[in-house]
Amino acid sequence: MRSKTFLYFMALFGLVFLFACGPKAVAPEAQMDTPEHHVTNGNKFLKADKLDEAFTAFTRATQLDPKYAPAYVGLGLVHGKQGIFDKAFDAMKQAARFAKTDAQHAETSVGYIRLYTMGGPAVEENWLNKAGNHFERAHKLAPRDPAPYFYMGMAYRNAYRFSDAAGMFKAVLDLDKDFVEAADREYAVMQRIERAMPGTSVGKKIALLEAITRADVAALFIEELKVDELFEKNTPKTFDTAFKAPGAAFKTGEYVKAPAVTDIDNHVLRQDIEAVVRLQIKGLQPGPDHTFEPDKYITRAEFAMMIEDILIKITGDNSLATRFIGTESPFPDLRSDLAFFNAAMVCVTRNIMETVDTATGEFRPQGMVSGADALLSIRQMKVQLNK
Repeated sequence: MRSKTFLYFMALFGLVFLFACGPKAVAPEAQMDTPEHHVTNGNKFLKADKLDEAFTAFTRATQLDPKYAPAYVGLGLVHGKQGIFDKAFDAMKQAARFAKTDAQHAETSVGYIRLYTMGGPAVEENWLNKAGNHFERAHKLAPRDPAPYFYMGMAYRNAYRFSDAAGMFKAVLDLDKDFVEAADREYAVMQRIERAMPGTSVGKKIALLEAITRADVAALFIEELKVDELFEKNTPKTFDTAFKAPGAAFKTGEYVKAPAVTDIDNHVLRQDIEAVVRLQIKGLQPGPDHTFEPDKYITRAEFAMMIEDILIKITGDNSLATRFIGTESPFPDLRSDLAFFNAAMVCVTRNIMETVDTATGEFRPQGMVSGADALLSIRQMKVQLNK
């Protein structure tokens, strides 16, 4: 009995000693040298992707209060953005351990949602389900907080569950508190993607891009529009039936070969690029130096010219190339004598592209093309070409 009592007191003493040896809070050096102030600053730095400054701010908060849960949430998010997920989840566990209020527990769950969204299947096979569990917990603890809705919306967005994402962003707008501007922007994108209905994994990934490259548009034309199949289906075959002298007979292996493209060997979309190059779509051809420039962003003017060329080649209507030449421009930022004016008119009058600003009618020819907008254009082309 005495031995058990002795062991009990030794264990108790050990725990007391362990906690006594834990990190000590340092004394503040100024009136604003508080954990709350440093976490506020840390979150601002985190939002601006100033990770070193954010790390310093959150670390200072833990020095002032070693058990301040929001500081560990911040540290976890910094590590997550750096791709150091073991440290990220360790910090989040500390946050869960030290959380005292419902608000702090909810904030920790939101932190977990953000970490799972950052890491995706690379950190957890069932990352979306785990994020969903933390959303339910955060929502239960703080039902009027828009943060769980917004970040769960981002999780669904990254999982290409666009309808679920739209529902989360709509909830943020209904709450009308924080995250309204960002949620409104994301909600609009989700609606556009839902209208475009990308049917391939490549299309869904590109749908989320704010600006697409030459490689991206090549992939969309091949994967979503299936332009190569449309060309084969609608381009009439030509046969040379003229008499040929025996000496001029066709030799196996003789054919016109497109110039080799020299800068796509290791590109993930190489096959789509090569397929597009073979079709010789205006604006998507290699340059004189045989480079494709796959990572170069395309402009709205360039995209319009690509679409015009595809329409001409598939429909066989060569008059499209000159249909609006000599007409007055309805766009305040696009003169009618510019090379891409006709293409812009073809796209807008067919509802394949839209003006950027409906109030002013601006076309913004040098603006970038988002993935969602490109997919909407391709969907409209598919409808028109399949009539």
